[in-house]
This record gives sequence, C-alpha cells and structure tokens, in this order.
Amino acid sequence: MATATTVDWEPVIGLEVHAQMRTKTKLFCGCANRFGDAPNTNVCPVCLGLPGSLPVMNGQAFDFALKTALALNCEIARFTKSDRKNYYYPDLPKNYQISQYDLPFSSKGWLDIVLPGGEKKRIGITRVHLEEDAGKLMHDELGGGSGVDLNRAGTPLIEIVSEPDLRSPAEARAYMEALAQLLEYLGVCDCNMQEGSLRCDANVSIRPPGQAKFNTRREIKNMNSFRFVEAAVEKEIAEQKGIYASGGAVRQETRLFNGQTGEIRTMRAKEEASDYRYFPEPDLPPIHVSEEKIAKLKGSTGETPEQRLERYLGELKLSEKDAGVLTEHKEYGDFFEQLLKEGIEAKAAANWVISDAQGVLNDRKLGIESCGVDAQAQAALLKLVQAGTINRATAKEKVFPAMLETKKSAEQIVKDQGLAQVSDSGAIEKTVGEVLAAEAKLVADYMSGKDAVVNALFGRCMKALKGQGNPQVIRPILEQKLKAMRDAK
Repeated sequence: MATATTVDWEPVIGLEVHAQMRTKTKLFCGCANRFGDAPNTNVCPVCLGLPGSLPVMNGQAFDFALKTALALNCEIARFTKSDRKNYYYPDLPKNYQISQYDLPFSSKGWLDIVLPGGEKKRIGITRVHLEEDAGKLMHDELGGGSGVDLNRAGTPLIEIVSEPDLRSPAEARAYMEALAQLLEYLGVCDCNMQEGSLRCDANVSIRPPGQAKFNTRREIKNMNSFRFVEAAVEKEIAEQKGIYASGGAVRQETRLFNGQTGEIRTMRAKEEASDYRYFPEPDLPPIHVSEEKIAKLKGSTGETPEQRLERYLGELKLSEKDAGVLTEHKEYGDFFEQLLKEGIEAKAAANWVISDAQGVLNDRKLGIESCGVDAQAQAALLKLVQAGTINRATAKEKVFPAMLETKKSAEQIVKDQGLAQVSDSGAIEKTVGEVLAAEAKLVADYMSGKDAVVNALFGRCMKALKGQGNPQVIRPILEQKLKAMRDAK
C-alpha cells in the first residue's frame, strides 16, 4: 500500500452500462415497452410480480442482446440461464430481479475507443448479460410526496461490464460515447440518456503507478450523461486521493453523483454477490444457443461506426472532418447514404447534410430524417444545383425552406418563384461592369495590390443579381475585368 505522502496515483476505472432494448414489449410479458405513458398504465400481473404469474422470454430482446455481444467481439456461451437477484426496493414489486449470475450468455469481448489525443485503446468487456429493469421512483413530480411508476418494471436491459482498463475520466467518457454509438448503429437501443434508456455505474479506485494489485473501489450509480460520467469519476478520484493523503483508508461503498452540484454522497455500503442470494430462476428454462442463430445474428450486425469511418475516408475520399461528423451522428450518415443512392456526388451530399441542410433545420429544431422532406426530394433539389439551374446559396436560403413549409417539389418552387440561376454571360458581364463602376474604393484597393478584395467584389455582384447569379460564370468574368484594368494601368 502506498504511504500517505504518495502524490502520483493511477486511476483504475471500470464501467457497468445498462442499455434498454428497443423492443415493442417488455422482457417477460406483453406490456408495451414505451416511454412517456401515464404512470402505471403499462403493467400486468407478470411485471407486477403477482402470485401465480409466469414470465415468458421475449425472443427479440434475447436476439438484440446476442447481437450486441457479437458486435463487442464476445465469446457466446452455448448454454445460458437466468437467475433471481433478491433484494427489496420500492420500485421492484417482486422483491427480486430476473438477471444472470454465473452463466451469462457472453463474455471476454472488447471495444476499441479513440482517446482525446487520437490514440486508439482496446477496452476489455468482461461480460454482457440480459436482465429486467426496475420501476422508477418519483419524488419532485408529486409536489413533496413520493410515488412509484412501474411502467419501466420488466423493461429488457443488457448490462455491459467492462474490464478495469480505463485510466482517466476522459477515457471513461470516450468509452461511454463509443459504446453508445455502437448500440445506436446496431439499432438495439435509442441511447436517450435523458429518458434513462442508457445509464452508467462507475467503479473507481486509485493505486500507485507500478502496483499490480487493485485497491478498494467505490461505485457511483446511475449516471445519465457522458458529462456526468466524466465529472463524477474526476470527483471520486480527487476524494480518494484526499483520503489516502490524510492517512485514511477507502471503504467499499455505493455512491450517488449530483450533476447539478457536482457532489458525491454515500448511498449504502457496497453489497457482495452473497448479499443478493442468487439462485437459478425456476420459472424460466435454460437456453441453448445454436450455431445457426449465432451465424444469423452475426450477419445482421451491419456496418460498425469504425467500418463506416474507414469507408468514407478510403472509398469516398471525404475529409477527416466530414467523415467524422457523418459517422458520429448516425442519422446524418444514414441520410447521406440515401443521397448517394439517389445519384448525388459524395462531397456535395456531405456538404448538404453537414452544413446547408443542418443550418436550416437547426433553426427550426427539426431532424433531417423527420423534417417532412425525404431524401429523394432533397436529392432532386441538389440535382438542380448540379445542373446549374440554381446555385447552392439559393438552394439553402430559398428553395429548401420553401420545401419545408409547402412540401412542394424543388422544381415547382424554382418555377413559381422565378429562382432560376442567371448564367447568361452577356447579362452577367453587364452587371459586373456596373458593380465595378459603383465600387470605386474596392477597385482602387485591388489596383494597389490588395487581391483579397476580389471576394468582396464577387459578393457585390451576387447581391446585384439577387443571389441568383451563377458563381462559375461570375467569378471568371470578374477576375478577367479586374486583370485587364490592372494591366492597362
């Protein structure tokens, strides 16, 4: 054990992540698995734990759990069973939770993460197992009283337990973000942390560098944001350093983090497995996982975030920035893929999704896949830009907003509003001449060697043409006229 004077400590962090499955019904009954319904409306004798009721395994939930384990490179057990984890809590009406103890269906996996500096690190996965969620205690919602909403009781969860391979708060956050992204890509969890569909418990200890043995850990429960995970781990590390520096000893316990105040308080002494009195669930038969099922689910995992990023950089030659954004935000990448299928060139599609469309949609608080204008209609708009019928600015500032409001086609809006791009070189040459005559100060600056004013003059020309001039025609004419004026000087 390090002495109290030890200054440099190495954090040792492992995370237990609970992810709710996106199934239509709960894990062991036919009640709706749906957030936001009136309290205690999606309940039945099974999820209420009433005497005589019997659970039946939700096949889709089990497949989702297997699919996740395969994507996390886990070994799949061919024989698995459920267990009862016994404890009393107001939101657990049965007084036990159906979970898995000594024979989980998967173990020994890994997930690669990218650290803040760009370095990759492989984090071990101890196990992935399937269990049911508890209900939800309600305090502030009842104006001083307390209650329980059992709609969440029986919701299918997977618990993903990492090895203690994380060494900093930043690494813990990077792991959480990478795991959430993978779950979203797999389609097994919506990862809406505000609604509680993704929650994290962090086990934290510190030790002197070079010490192989782990010191006593403390667990921080039920964090529901990436920021909270990072902040809580950082706070816990600081507290443990203070305990050792004062000559004290860290006691194993379960703690709660207050995201509003940044404080951690002790909830209870940490239980051991023996405290839960695990025993095999007598109402559910063991499950034999066939090779055929594993092969089928392995083939359905689809493209991972890492594979998508590599494809965008390699095959499509996108910039690291564009490829990163399209990969990080799955809905952006999915919509980008739809535009590619409609014949839009990769760079143009990326620019539209990341910059142009998002600028318009963010102002209206709309999502690109739920805005009411589908990929086919937006692709038709971009094809008008590619054909030179309108320019990019007109598409973004005039046509797309009108499509959102009227649901008319891009072609119809361009026709109705007379937005077709001006490409006639004669008309553009006339306008450029008028702008140069009116902007004597900018022209003089150019003549004195300030080439950057060309951009300002180009902007004046676009304005004179009401934003409908063809930039590929305007720019060369403008530069030719300015060069001729400088040569004639």
